[in-house]
Amino acid sequence: MNKPKSGSKPARKAGTKKAAKKPAKTQAAAAIDPSFVPVVEAFARNRQVVAGSGWGAGNTVLKVKGKIFAMVIRGELVVKVSKARAAELVDDGTGGYFDPRRDGRLMKEWVVVAPGRADWISLAKEAHRFVGENA
Repeated sequence: MNKPKSGSKPARKAGTKKAAKKPAKTQAAAAIDPSFVPVVEAFARNRQVVAGSGWGAGNTVLKVKGKIFAMVIRGELVVKVSKARAAELVDDGTGGYFDPRRDGRLMKEWVVVAPGRADWISLAKEAHRFVGENA
């Protein structure tokens, strides 16, 4: 009889399924940055959108089909849009390219927008469409 290696998982019986984890619809309200709450609420009725933690401690992300399309980091909105749209937003001063490692390597489809620079809900909806179509 074959014994499992130490530390390995025992085999499941044939025909049994592993219980799928259900993602949380939203984090506790206290954990979400207050400036991001209206954005999260704008997607509350959309069953394809999941709000949760990600990209470091205390950050909230919105996902569609498992892909992040909007998040708040250090109090600023970060959205994923097309390269052309990101260039427009950077050129017109709405935001800047996202530099997650803060080492100068910019992500050309991600834009960081400070509070009050643009309508965050509109930008998040635009990002949702872009990522949802390409996911």
